[in-house]
Amino acid sequence: MIDPLRQQQLCELEEVQICHDILTNSRNELYLNFRYLDVALSSLGFEADRGGRGVATDGFLIYYQPEHLMSMYKRGRVLINRAFLHMVFHCLLSHLDTRGKRAVPYWNLACDIAIESIIDEFYVKNVYRHQSVCRREVYAKLKEKLRVLTAEGIYKALQEMNLSGDEYERIAAEFYVDNHERWDEEEEPRIRQERQNIWQNNREKMQTEMESFGEKDAEDSRSLLEAVRVENRERYDYKQFLRRFSVLREENEVDQDSFDYVFYTYGMELYGNMPLIEPLESKEVHRIEDFVIVVDTSMSCSGDLVRRFLEETYSVLCESESYFRKINVHIIQCDEMIRSDETITSQDEMKAYMEKFTISGLGGTDFRPAFEYVNGLMNQGKFKKLKGLLYFTDGKGIYPVRMPAYDTAFIFVEGQYEDVSVPAWAMKIILTEEEIYKL
Repeated sequence: MIDPLRQQQLCELEEVQICHDILTNSRNELYLNFRYLDVALSSLGFEADRGGRGVATDGFLIYYQPEHLMSMYKRGRVLINRAFLHMVFHCLLSHLDTRGKRAVPYWNLACDIAIESIIDEFYVKNVYRHQSVCRREVYAKLKEKLRVLTAEGIYKALQEMNLSGDEYERIAAEFYVDNHERWDEEEEPRIRQERQNIWQNNREKMQTEMESFGEKDAEDSRSLLEAVRVENRERYDYKQFLRRFSVLREENEVDQDSFDYVFYTYGMELYGNMPLIEPLESKEVHRIEDFVIVVDTSMSCSGDLVRRFLEETYSVLCESESYFRKINVHIIQCDEMIRSDETITSQDEMKAYMEKFTISGLGGTDFRPAFEYVNGLMNQGKFKKLKGLLYFTDGKGIYPVRMPAYDTAFIFVEGQYEDVSVPAWAMKIILTEEEIYKL
């Protein structure tokens, strides 16, 4: 007679083996249809978690409750394949590490919607599922506000919808796939960094492979490629970036850096009140002297976002360590023609301008008139030494052919721009709405 405890252990081992086989077969199926995911799919191991709820991942393993996984399998392999892909995409798009101070329920829902919107665009038999009315309604509402359905953008949109408790529960139930409790577990910084490095490497390899082997042209892979590009983009310290536009000039200010306190102290001790050396009364500093900010008034960004960008950019420029005492900032509004040009020379003028600020134009986009206008101002001697121009835009327009005599950066808002290449002589900076509001 077999010992009951031994019998239970054998049954549990058999369950685990069956579940591992289910997940391994799912991974193999996904390999065949998503070859650019080969490294990512093999980055997650499997582990049974009998006390857990459903399936989950921590970026290293897929945890599963055996009964739940086998129940999913009985309802169809498509559910297993979608869940596997869903968790891999969470890892690829850094959802485990980017919540910050956002509300957990809405962040979880935003991440699930972002991932499911990508998977729902795959017309591949082993992951295809007919979209419910609820899904179609949610996607339609979000696409009215967002060009790219990122978790960050969806989170903000959900907050603005002011969902009732019942509405939230209905949408959450529709998009629920995996348990996110392991995302919030306390981890050593070393482990978190290791996970981030693994998935950054996976993401970069995946983008290269998709762009190299034609996946960028596949309709059903476009959203995934765009999401990966967004996550792979270089992050900027905007304040540090603005210092690129500084010039070197001498100012009447004590130069503490070149002053040697040893000789000063020695002289005071030796002669009583006679220092051997005194600090220089002038110093060379890198600061911004003249600057131009152009707002593309044809773009779809909200007036509040444009206002915030102008206010915060001006605030950074006017920091004592960044700007000369005499300031000269031109704020130009332009679509296919110049709509307005306001010259700002003080904080008071900026405050007055922002109080009456409105967006003018809303026509087509042509970047050339703004550059021609600024070149004209330079020829008229309106600038002492113009070093930079920022163009806040959605990117879809006609660019100048010739490189201007000053540095130029096109500033885009994540999820609200056309992914086009800017001229080789210009810089391309992509900021999230959150980055703009936190400047």
